[in-house]
Amino acid sequence: MPPRKAKTLSQKGASDSEAEAPVIKRKRTSVKASSRPKPKSRARQQSDDVEESAEDQELDSDALDESDDHRKKKKKKRKMGSTSTSKRAKPRSKKQDSEDEDEVELEDGQEVVGRVVTAPTTGLVPHGQISQNTLDFLTKLKDPACNDRQWFKLNEPVYRVAEKEWKAFIEAFTDVLIEIDTEIPPLPPKDVVHRIYRDVRFSNDKTPYKKGVSASFSRSGRKGVFAGLKPGNESMIAAGSWCPAKNELDTIRANIKRDPTRLRQVISEPEFEQYFGEAKPHPQRERQNIFGMEDELKTAPKGVAKDHQDIDLLKCRSFAVAHRFTDDEVLDPDFKDKVGIVARVMQPFVHCLNDLMTVVSDDDDDDDDDDNEDENGDENGRDEDGEDEE
Repeated sequence: MPPRKAKTLSQKGASDSEAEAPVIKRKRTSVKASSRPKPKSRARQQSDDVEESAEDQELDSDALDESDDHRKKKKKKRKMGSTSTSKRAKPRSKKQDSEDEDEVELEDGQEVVGRVVTAPTTGLVPHGQISQNTLDFLTKLKDPACNDRQWFKLNEPVYRVAEKEWKAFIEAFTDVLIEIDTEIPPLPPKDVVHRIYRDVRFSNDKTPYKKGVSASFSRSGRKGVFAGLKPGNESMIAAGSWCPAKNELDTIRANIKRDPTRLRQVISEPEFEQYFGEAKPHPQRERQNIFGMEDELKTAPKGVAKDHQDIDLLKCRSFAVAHRFTDDEVLDPDFKDKVGIVARVMQPFVHCLNDLMTVVSDDDDDDDDDDNEDENGDENGRDEDGEDEE
């Protein structure tokens, strides 16, 4: 019967195929109890398990189809998963973090020059006042060892606080000043405060920074009030013209020779002399009133007689006055009001000086002569008899 034969043959074929395909078995060796190795550690046991599983994958038909790179990745993954027994990293201490922050990787040619000074958080004062912090910073700036670009860069946060404080004071003082002198425009601090950087292009002194802060107030760029803050009882308020240009100086002297009455009257006022000194040259040529400046002439200027009645005024090359304040007065909450009192006394002098710097034209002189002549005649230049003057 063919079906049964076929079945028998198929069975036979199956048995033959089984006989041809060898069965791979792991060879086990028996080990005596006395010769057994010591139990492995947990970490090493896990490592052996990983290797055995990798060997099993090599015998697996699916694993044989995979590429070598894929098998390496899987093996690496399994090894990474066996690090559960490794010790966890200890948390970093705050002290260690701070030490790492101080460590800076320097490039070639770089070096650490110092530590930046933080801005002060104590000793602050209300708007419009001067603090001890500002005076302390300016005191250090007066020291030649500190007045350089490297020191200033490290202390720039402190300077910015002092600068902000000075601008706030100038803003408050401007409100006081415009009530005293209506000719002074109410400009913002940034337009009147001077830069702290010195212009050293044409100076033998190459000190990069000024030793104080300052501001000036004027009428359309003309002569006005100067306020300066400098520690060591050298803070001041001043007014006038320092070392004017030749044409300006010639104009002032010409107007003084024409009529010095107003100037002498202003500088001789009792309140003016109270703040700036007596209105005459000091016997030892010291600073007093508008006299005793460093650039004052020792002899009469060119073209002026030595015995001129106004020779004391004509010898002056700078026409300015100044009043100084102590550090204690600077720290006073009412300091701006004290400065305002002195500015009020200065105001007539400032206006007089601005008028003296105004050029008097020849037409004005002719008008003055005509006025004198008209005192004896009518407005048309005729005499009392009605006849034209020759």
